[in-house]
Amino acid sequence: MKSCRNFFALILTVLSINVQAQNTNAKMNAFVDNLMSKMTLDEKLGQLNLPGAGDITTGQASNSDIGAKIREGKVGGLFNIKSVAKIKAVQKVAVEESRLKIPLIFGMDVIHGYQTEFPIPLALSCSWDMKLIEKTAHIAAEEASADGICWTFSPMVDIARDPRWGRIAEGSGEDAFLGSQIAKAMVHGYQGDDLSKNNTIMACVKHYAMYGAAEAGRDYNTTDMSRSRMYNEYLAPYKAAVEAGAGSIMSSFNEVDGIPATANKFLLTDVLRDQWKFKGFVVTDYTGINEMTAHGLGDLQTVSSLALKAGVDMDMVGEGFLTTLKKSLQEGKVTIEQINQACKLILEAKYKLGLFADPYKYCDEHRAATEIFTDANLKTAREVAAQTFVLLKNNDQLLPLKKTASIALVGPLANSKENMLGTWAVAADYTKPISLLAGMKNVLGSGAKIIYAKGANISADKEFETRVSVFGKPLERDDRPADVLIKEALDAAANADIIVAAMGESAEMTGESSSRSDISLPQSQKDLLQALVKTGKPVVLVLFTGRPLAIKWEQENIPAIINVWHGGTEAGNAVADVLFGAVNPSGKLSTTWPQSVGQVPIYYNHKNTGRPLGEGKWFEKFRSNYLDISNDPLYAFGFGLSYTSFSYSDISLNRASIKPNEKLDVKVTVTNSGNYDGAETVQLYIRDMIASITRPVKELKGFEKIYLKKGESKEVHFTVTAEDLKFYNNDLKFVYEPGTFKVFVGGSSDHTKENSFELLK
Repeated sequence: MKSCRNFFALILTVLSINVQAQNTNAKMNAFVDNLMSKMTLDEKLGQLNLPGAGDITTGQASNSDIGAKIREGKVGGLFNIKSVAKIKAVQKVAVEESRLKIPLIFGMDVIHGYQTEFPIPLALSCSWDMKLIEKTAHIAAEEASADGICWTFSPMVDIARDPRWGRIAEGSGEDAFLGSQIAKAMVHGYQGDDLSKNNTIMACVKHYAMYGAAEAGRDYNTTDMSRSRMYNEYLAPYKAAVEAGAGSIMSSFNEVDGIPATANKFLLTDVLRDQWKFKGFVVTDYTGINEMTAHGLGDLQTVSSLALKAGVDMDMVGEGFLTTLKKSLQEGKVTIEQINQACKLILEAKYKLGLFADPYKYCDEHRAATEIFTDANLKTAREVAAQTFVLLKNNDQLLPLKKTASIALVGPLANSKENMLGTWAVAADYTKPISLLAGMKNVLGSGAKIIYAKGANISADKEFETRVSVFGKPLERDDRPADVLIKEALDAAANADIIVAAMGESAEMTGESSSRSDISLPQSQKDLLQALVKTGKPVVLVLFTGRPLAIKWEQENIPAIINVWHGGTEAGNAVADVLFGAVNPSGKLSTTWPQSVGQVPIYYNHKNTGRPLGEGKWFEKFRSNYLDISNDPLYAFGFGLSYTSFSYSDISLNRASIKPNEKLDVKVTVTNSGNYDGAETVQLYIRDMIASITRPVKELKGFEKIYLKKGESKEVHFTVTAEDLKFYNNDLKFVYEPGTFKVFVGGSSDHTKENSFELLK
C-alpha cells in the first residue's frame, strides 16, 4: 500500500512540474509576443547582432559607437566585457536610453574557470569524475555571474582524434560516450536547475559540428565524413548537451558535406531542431558568417541570408544580419517569419535568464567583491587539479618523492606562472598562479632542499616563441647560449639526489590557431633532458601539455613521467601534492598518445579492417601495419598509473544471453594490491561482433571511479541493456541487432578482462 502511495505521489509531483512549466512558458510566450508586436524590423535585426565590447570603459559606455548602436536598438548583446561597473554602465544605456528598453545579454569565454582557473578541459576529462567536473563549471558560473556575466561560450564538446589540432586542449578527448557524460555535467554545472537565479549562467555548446575532425589537424580546416560516422562517432556529445537543457549552440567554422556549418541546414535545422528538438538559439562563431565568402558561397548579403535560412539566430561580430537582411527581405531572399523566429529565440533566452525582470541582476558589487577568487574556490582548484594528473611511468616506485631528498628542479616550466593556466584563461590575473617551484616550496616548507635552474627555453626558435606568446605577452626568455643554460642545470643536478624536469608546452602552444605538425618536445628541451639523463641521477619528467605528445624516447629513457597538463591557478601546489605523495594520482587518459606523429589520427575505437594485424604481432606482410613502427599507441585511451596497483577478477555475467527487454549484470572484483590507498576508474567496453555495418573493436559504455584502501576489494557492477548496444545503421536508424557481443572490463582500453554474451531477438 505504501508503494502505491509513493507511486501516486510521484505522479502528482511530475504533473505539478509539467503544469508549472506550461504556465511559465505561457507567460514567456505572451510577454515575448507582446514585445515583438511593438518592435520595428531594425530593432528585430538588432537583437540578432552580437558585437565584441572591445576596450570599452564605463565612461565610454554612453558615448561610444557601441553605445550609440545600443541606444538605437541595434545590439542584442556584447561579449568579452567584464566587471560589474562596465556591464552595468552598458546595460543602463540599453534599458534606460533605448526605445523599448530591451536588456543586453553579456557573454564571455569562461572555458575552465573565471578568475579561479581550473585545469584545461582536456585535463578535467582525465579525472573521469562527473561530480568534480560539474563542480568546476558551477564555481565558474558563480564567479562569472558575480562579475556581470550571464552567458558562457562553453562547453566545447568536439570529439578530437588528432593531437596536432591545438583546440584538442579545450575538449574532452576522443570518445563520444565519455564526452557525452562530460557535456551533460558541464551544462548542469553552468545552468543549474534554474537559469533565473543570479549565480547561474547560460551555456553555449560548441563547435557545432565536427570541428575537431579538421583535416591535417589544422585549425579552421575542412571536415569530410560519412553521415554514419557523424551519428555514431561525433554527434553524441552535442546531443547530450541539448538533452541536458543547454540554452544556446555555437556553429563551427568548418564545412560539412561541402557546406560551411554556419549555413548548413542539415545540421542546424534537420538535426538540431527537428530530430533533437532543440529550443534555444544558435550563435555563430567569431565572424563565421563573413568567412563563408572566403569559402566561396557569395558576398556578405548572400551568406547572411544562407545562414538565417539554415537556422542561425545570432551573428557574432560580423554584422551581416544587421546590415543586409533588410535588403534580403525586400528582395524575397529571406522571410519575415525567419527573422521573427530568430528574434523570438534571443528574447526568450533573456527572459529565461530573468533579465526582463531585473536587467541588473548580475550587477551586484558585493558579490563581485566577495565571491570571486575566494580561498574556498582556490582550495577546490588545488584538489581538482591533482585529480587530473596522469602518471605515465614510475619505474622502481621512484615516485612519490621523499621530502628529505635534495632536488634539482630544472626546465623552462619550473618557475613559470602564466604557463600554468593554459589556453583561454581570458578573465585570469596572470600574476596569481602558483608555479611549480613555489608549490614545491609551499609543500616542503622551510626544510626545502631545492636547487633551481631554467636549463633551456621553451624553444630555441625565438620566432616560434613569439607565435606562442600568452595574450601578446612574450614568454620569459633567457638569451644566454644553450650550452650555458644546460651547464647551469647540470651543476644543479650535481648537488642533488634527484632531478625533477619541468618541460612541455607553453600555455598558447595549444588552443585556437595553435596547430603543430611536430608534437614532440621542442629540441631545446630534448637536448637538456638528454644531458640530464647522462648524469646517471634519477629523473622525474613533469610534463605540462595541452595535447598528447609523441614522447617515445622519453618513455624509453626516463624512469618516471607524470603529465600534469596545464593545471590552472593552483597548478604548482597540486603538482607538489602529487610529487610528494599527499595525493595519489588517479587520472586516466581521455585521448590516445601516439608513438610517432606518423600514426595520427590514432584512437582506441577504430575499425578492424579486412586485413587486421595478428594478435601479438607488430608486423605482417599484406596486413594493416607500418614497416617501421608497431600499430600500438605509446599510451592507450583510459591508461593511467597509480602509486598503488589494482588487480581485476574475471568478469562474471548473470546470464549468457539477454532479450531486448532484459538486463545483463556485469560484475568484476577490483582489489587494491599495492601499498597505498588510491582511486581507480573501472572501465566497461563492448564489441558488436557481427552487424550490418562495420563496428569498432571496442566502445566505452560505462565507467565507475572507486576509492580503495590498500588491501581492500570491491565488487563493481555494470548494467548492460539493448539500449547500450544500439548504433546508427546506414539508414541512420538507431537500432540494435541480435548477435554475439564481447564485454571488456579493466583499468584501460588495452588491459581488460573479457567475456561474451548473446542478444536474442
